[in-house]
Amino acid sequence: MMAQGATGANGTETVAGGAGRSAAAHVAIAPPGGTAVIPPRWPIVLVSVGMRKTGVDIRKSTGGVVAVYAGFFLVCILVAVTGGIANSYGLASWYPSLVKPSFNPPNWLFGPVWTVLYGMIAVAGARYVLSPAREKEPTLALYTAQLALNAAWSWVFFYGQAMGAAIAVVVALWFAIAATIAFGWNKDRLASLLLIPYLAWVSFATLLNVAIWRLNG
Repeated sequence: MMAQGATGANGTETVAGGAGRSAAAHVAIAPPGGTAVIPPRWPIVLVSVGMRKTGVDIRKSTGGVVAVYAGFFLVCILVAVTGGIANSYGLASWYPSLVKPSFNPPNWLFGPVWTVLYGMIAVAGARYVLSPAREKEPTLALYTAQLALNAAWSWVFFYGQAMGAAIAVVVALWFAIAATIAFGWNKDRLASLLLIPYLAWVSFATLLNVAIWRLNG
């Protein structure tokens, strides 16, 4: 999830970087001294709990299914835009001045990659919510945590220009994605499979983040 000039994980070439219900409920993204741009309480888990308690089955309604998918695509777009705002602070002069490793991808690659990944992330989230499986709340909490960490990385790396701290965020992101896949495997296997390319890309992004930190530390 490193960012340069394309819309990536967080709006550009971003190093994509915990979990559980409490993490999902309290992770907020804010620049130093600023206000949080992601609300502390996400509706994803609440929607699932509400469906279970009320007995409402939106899977039987075409409109309900479309609304769930549309909601998740909107959430992913908001995460990308939030990260993109942070990226803009570092892309003007700071990031281009950093020494990059030999395996740093070209700028044009990040936009298409993240467009595909965000689409897969959105579909996976919608499928988890629509799954008939019970006890989905831990999976959805982890899913929410990884989205928050995804956006948080850009604020730490590009806005805060804290490459070391960004490594901690991207590692936490990796574990949040891996845990989402594991917890969601028996809820909706296709949804978990859709997140595997995302995990692979974040693995590469983690190596890239570490390499840039070492070269410029």
